[in-house]
Amino acid sequence: MRLISRTFLVALLVTLLSGCGYNAIQQKDEAVKAGWSEVLNQYKRRADLIPNLVKTVQGYAQQERQVLTDVTNARARVGQINVNADDAASLQQFQAAQGELSSALSRLLVVTENYPNLKSDQSFRDLQAQLEGTENRITVARGRYIETVQGYNTFVRSFPQNLTAKMFGYKEKPNFTVENEAKISEAPAVDFGTPSPPAPTPAPTAPTPPPAPAPGN
Repeated sequence: MRLISRTFLVALLVTLLSGCGYNAIQQKDEAVKAGWSEVLNQYKRRADLIPNLVKTVQGYAQQERQVLTDVTNARARVGQINVNADDAASLQQFQAAQGELSSALSRLLVVTENYPNLKSDQSFRDLQAQLEGTENRITVARGRYIETVQGYNTFVRSFPQNLTAKMFGYKEKPNFTVENEAKISEAPAVDFGTPSPPAPTPAPTAPTPPPAPAPGN
């Protein structure tokens, strides 16, 4: 009899928690964690490309020491951050560091335009293509994460899930801010391998006719 009573209470508790959104909160929380892992993976992919990129550029443009140093230092600062996505201050620091690295990369890519031999180097072109693809993946992963966090936050604020969330300690999560999202997405503006259209050939100028003879000649 006691076993039946306990089983009934457990079943009733599970039903009540399901009706209050407990299972959905769990699912959405796991989705946020998965989205954040993908964001970190794509940022790490970019960071792993940078040493070879800097080394390749350095072989052709040693005089651009400041730009190369800026990229290296920005990458190092990113690596020093132990980011916690559930902490607003930590997430903001992470965003700022990634924004600085994006800006430094943008300046480096601008500098490479001055070195035709570097631009024609196959290793450099391969790195450019990989960087372009990684920047696109970062944008996609970050956008999905933003939407996932927004969905989670909306859900745990809504009734009656807000009561369940409060009972089990689930709070709203910080997100990428609109301001920092815009700054990061602005740089670098990567556009590789698209040649400029040739300038149009000017039309030939018609020959000037000789002057008419003076009257009486």
